Amino acid sequence: MEFPKRFVSATSQYTTLESPVPAPYIRRNFVLEAKPQSAELLITGVGFYEVYVNGVNCTKGPLAPYISAPDDLIYFDCYQVAEHLEAGQNVIAVILGNGMQNDYSSGVWDFNIARWRGAPQLAFRLMMDEMVIEADEQCLTTPSPILCDGLRTGETYDARNEIAGWNLPGFDDGGWTKCIFTRPPAGIMKVCTAEPIAVQCEIAPVSVIEHQGGYMFDFGVNRAGVCRLAIEAQAGQKLEIYYGEHLHEGKFDRRGLAFHNLDYIQKETYITKDGLQTHTPIFTYHGFRYVLIKGLMPHQAMPATLTYLVMNSDMPQRGHFACSDKVVNRLQEMTLVADYANFFYFPNDCPTREKNGWTADAALSAEHMLLNFGAEKSYYEWLHNIRRAQRDDGALPGIVPTGGWGFEWGNGPAWDCVIVCLPYDCYRYRGDAQVIRDNAHAMLRYLSYLSTRIGEDGLVAIGLGDWVPVGRDADDYKAPLCLTDTIVSMDICRKAAYLFGEIGMDGHRDFALGLHAKLRAAARAELIDTATKTALGDCQTSQAMAIFYDVFDEGEKPAAYAQLRRLIEQSEGHMDVGVLGGRVLFHVLAAHGDAELALDMIIRPEYPSYAHWIEQGATSLFEIFTPDNDAEPASYNHHFWGDISHWFYRHLLGIHYKPNGKDGTLDIRPCFVSQLDWASGWHDTPQGRVSVAWHREGDDIVLAIEVPEGLRGHIRPEPGVVFEDGVCVKPLASGTYRLAALAKG
Repeated sequence: MEFPKRFVSATSQYTTLESPVPAPYIRRNFVLEAKPQSAELLITGVGFYEVYVNGVNCTKGPLAPYISAPDDLIYFDCYQVAEHLEAGQNVIAVILGNGMQNDYSSGVWDFNIARWRGAPQLAFRLMMDEMVIEADEQCLTTPSPILCDGLRTGETYDARNEIAGWNLPGFDDGGWTKCIFTRPPAGIMKVCTAEPIAVQCEIAPVSVIEHQGGYMFDFGVNRAGVCRLAIEAQAGQKLEIYYGEHLHEGKFDRRGLAFHNLDYIQKETYITKDGLQTHTPIFTYHGFRYVLIKGLMPHQAMPATLTYLVMNSDMPQRGHFACSDKVVNRLQEMTLVADYANFFYFPNDCPTREKNGWTADAALSAEHMLLNFGAEKSYYEWLHNIRRAQRDDGALPGIVPTGGWGFEWGNGPAWDCVIVCLPYDCYRYRGDAQVIRDNAHAMLRYLSYLSTRIGEDGLVAIGLGDWVPVGRDADDYKAPLCLTDTIVSMDICRKAAYLFGEIGMDGHRDFALGLHAKLRAAARAELIDTATKTALGDCQTSQAMAIFYDVFDEGEKPAAYAQLRRLIEQSEGHMDVGVLGGRVLFHVLAAHGDAELALDMIIRPEYPSYAHWIEQGATSLFEIFTPDNDAEPASYNHHFWGDISHWFYRHLLGIHYKPNGKDGTLDIRPCFVSQLDWASGWHDTPQGRVSVAWHREGDDIVLAIEVPEGLRGHIRPEPGVVFEDGVCVKPLASGTYRLAALAKG
């Protein structure tokens, strides 16, 4: 595909905190002798755009075309627009937003000093039969009513500046000025293949109350999106609209946004025109449950004034889980709320203060996201960005996109593993080896880099560790960094070796296996007390990770597991981990016959547990576990603790994928935990839908399974449970099976 060579801007001036520049309207008029049979529009806005063809909004969705570092990748979208063109006068009309081209607010991550920073730019090519029109010297511009816009801030909109008909053919644009030609950023140009962002549903407020000098709208759930404003007013009324997640002592609370000046982050400003009017921001989004509006008159403070437009990447549903326990169902729902609220083209760490693509967050969440919805296309696109962000020496940043931030702090193996874990999980669940081929070179480069970061003791200790441990500061780990980094590095090598082997890259595989063996030998020598079978740190994370990632030999695992049980008992049956330990702890328990203990740790109502978040009023997953989230505000919408959803599928339904994606193999191995009377769900594999449901009938279990033809594997009930004919294992096949527990003793 041939991309446009010419880029235009309205001006060389760009928004700063001190001096905002309005988002530009841009028009390109042209005349056609006849209506074209075909017309393809290839377009980018650097950062965002909204495009109209003869007044018809053709934009694929909010925040088009993508959220990327423009010196890495410049994204285009492609539209078929022949139906909107006519003989005679026609116009392509565009509004440009700052996006990542001019992220003026985020001094924490250095986007405000990015090398590419500048005014938004436009490029397009309209190909019609034998005629081609591009952004050129005939593009005209004027300021729009969007006085200021920022992905991480919000928008200021003056409805008095609206221009009727600005995007229609025949409009008098004689007073508009010519655009200027600009040098585009250095990024590679490509068409976006990720799912667009879309409005998923609309929510009305559950209450509207007078509050803190304004009116507070409570929408009942903490999600992500924007509000559509509908109001009747006289011109010049100024509304300040603040978005928040949380109430502190009953008051609207924005302390969790402390990375920024609170008066401009998560805020819209709207200045009214005369009459009945509606407005929806187009170049931003927010994470929120509550909205506080200042400037409303009492008669305007009604539920219909604001409607919550819930937004996220428009990915298909791939799974469903439900059971007899209301708390488990609530946690599954909260996980999905957090997943969707944090998926805008790629997984973000929160929809409020950051909106960054933190790499560890994505690696921790990939498996449960792939079970619940079709994320692989968006992952593939984001992996392009990760590869472009990779440094020449193979190092990776902690956030993608980045302007260079995240190499000195915020990365390390537990974050960098995304370059292997995403291809690994996508291949396992979707079976497309192209994701391996696309990322093989980047994986090898990272392994080469990793081999240079091994210390004299054979261990790795270079990054962030068991982040946000329960009840402690975010980086106050019980598990030593040398343990978590070395074990995660082992896992990176093991998974990379498997992927290389799947595409016949035997030399790469052997290199990865050799590095794995070297790291494991050092881990066993330096991190394991072989006499007591304990891992360095003597904590739940250290012990669970050493078991899960096979630092212990198989023959050592029973004794090592006994030590893990000791640690859990010392914590009075509570979890005591950070995100790295939390990703594996419950799986280790279930694998050793303690699924009931794992579920109890998840759903017990007292701190620390997931269910304790419900007791605190959570509607999505929080970032941290603390006894009182009022006392230490953080994000109230994070997805990196969401692997419990994977645990529900894997252990309560028993859907166990084997690492053999191209062959489509899985086992059904449900745990019939005493806390549940039934569980049911499904997951859509590339071969078709797998459905599992079980319920109790007296002392027996009735298990119903539906699987597509050709999907191989076995049905393996948990130890102590057999089929009614006494068999312990059966070949995977659709059917209804009756099972019974063996008599103890």
